[in-house]
Amino acid sequence: MENKKEYVNFQIQDLLPIAMTLVVTGIGVAFGLNVMSDVSDDFTADSVEYNATQDAIEGVAKIPEKMPLIATVIVAAILIGILVRYLFVRFG
Repeated sequence: MENKKEYVNFQIQDLLPIAMTLVVTGIGVAFGLNVMSDVSDDFTADSVEYNATQDAIEGVAKIPEKMPLIATVIVAAILIGILVRYLFVRFG
């Protein structure tokens, strides 16, 4: 049986698209919340339109609250993927 070594290379550039997605998402959500707040100011308090914009703002505002958790899950998935690939190549 032939002893064949395989090498697996990882580069930091592989993480750049994921990081940029998180940055763009954060900027987009912040800008969207700002616009919805401006729209809400144009409506009469306690009107249907005002209540709808307030509900939309509350709903969209939950996304940034979850961003740290989402980033943690992504990093954990990447680390698990690296470990699995490394162990598969090493012991497979």
